[in-house]
Amino acid sequence: MNDSRPNTTNSGDLAPLSAYEKAATEGIDPRCIPQNLDGVPPVGSDIVSPHYSDEHNGNWRILFERQMELLPGRAGTALLDGVRILGMDSSGIPALSDLSAALEAATRWRLARIPGLLHEKDFFTLLSKRLFPSTDYIREKNELDYTPAPDCFHDMFGHMPMLTHPAVADFYQLFGQSALHAKGIQRTYLERLHWFTIEFGLIRQPNGLRVFGAGIISSKEEMSNALSDRVEVRDFSLESVINQDYEVWHLQPILYALDSFDQLADEFRHWSNRQGIAA
Repeated sequence: MNDSRPNTTNSGDLAPLSAYEKAATEGIDPRCIPQNLDGVPPVGSDIVSPHYSDEHNGNWRILFERQMELLPGRAGTALLDGVRILGMDSSGIPALSDLSAALEAATRWRLARIPGLLHEKDFFTLLSKRLFPSTDYIREKNELDYTPAPDCFHDMFGHMPMLTHPAVADFYQLFGQSALHAKGIQRTYLERLHWFTIEFGLIRQPNGLRVFGAGIISSKEEMSNALSDRVEVRDFSLESVINQDYEVWHLQPILYALDSFDQLADEFRHWSNRQGIAA
C-alpha cells in the first residue's frame, strides 16, 4: 500500500508502523520510503510519456508475455476482461494518457502520473477523487522476478485491469474517501485491508479459486505461490483481515479469498460506518 504514517495521530493514539515504514527503517529498500507530492500531478491527457529505451520496452515485453502465460486457470474473469478493455499487449510500455482514456470510458476513473510510493494523504486524496496514481518507470532486468517497490508494470498490469470492474472501481473510491477520516489504529486496519484485497486478494469463482490482487498478478513468483500448497488460504472476513499483520519483502504465506466483490464492498461499508469514517 502507498502508505506512511507519523508516530502519533490527532487523537493522540499511537499507530503501529506500516509494513513499508518497517522496510524503510530496517534498511530493506530506500524506494519503500513514501514521498509527498510536489504540487498537482499531471492527469489523463496532460500526462506526457517518457521515451522508453529498447531495453525497458523489452522488460515490459518479458513481463507481459510471462504473466499472460500464467493467467489462464489462475486469474479471475474480471482481470482478464480488464486487460482486454485496456488494450494492453507486449509491443511496449503503454502511454498513461491512453490507459486513462480507456479507464474513464469504462468506470469514470482517470490516471495521475506520480514519482513513486506516495505518502498516505496524497494517495487517499487521489483515490477519493477517482484518480489512480501510477508510476511510468519500469523495473530493471535484475528485478524482473520480484521487486518490493512500485513500478509501472505493477501499476498498469497489476492494478488497472481491476479498475475496469464497476464494483471494484466503486469500492476503491469509497476506500480512499474513508481513509482520509481514519486515525490511529484505523489507519493500520485500512493498510492491512488494502494489502489482503487490492494487492494480494483471491476470489472464489464457479471454476475455482482465482487471483485478482495486483501484487500477485504482477509477480511471477507470487503468481506461482498464491494458489500453491505453500499458502494458507482463509475465508475472507474483514475483522480477520484487519488484525492480520504482514511483511512486504517475501512471498506471502497467508491469503484471504472473497466470495464476491460485492462482499468486499458490503463488509467495508458496514465497518466504515461503525468506525465513523464512512464518506
